[in-house]
Amino acid sequence: QVQLVESGGGLVQAGGSLRLSCAASGIIVAINTMAWYRQAPGKERELVAATGLGGTTNYEDSVRGRFTISRDNAKNTVYLQMNSLKPEDTAVYYCNAVRANRPRYDNWGQGTQVTVSS
Repeated sequence: QVQLVESGGGLVQAGGSLRLSCAASGIIVAINTMAWYRQAPGKERELVAATGLGGTTNYEDSVRGRFTISRDNAKNTVYLQMNSLKPEDTAVYYCNAVRANRPRYDNWGQGTQVTVSS
């Protein structure tokens, strides 16, 4: 059974930083494209960042240059380093594997709340 457990969120002032972690079990991070998504109140879930098998990365325009996605295959964990945070980054953040440009698993984790105050 696939489990994705996100952590590292919190309340931070604008301009601050957070590092999110996604511990995966039931899947092998090293052989999957992995991604971070976020869902703000009243909005649809959106892709924030993705990392492919060859180390390629992809970012949503509003976070490019501020967020960095990475993975530790030995720990089966994916990270999202978020710098220069803005109030509009406030959302619940989730991770998932990606297949055919869509989230691979329907059983999302509980997510981790990121709140950025102005």
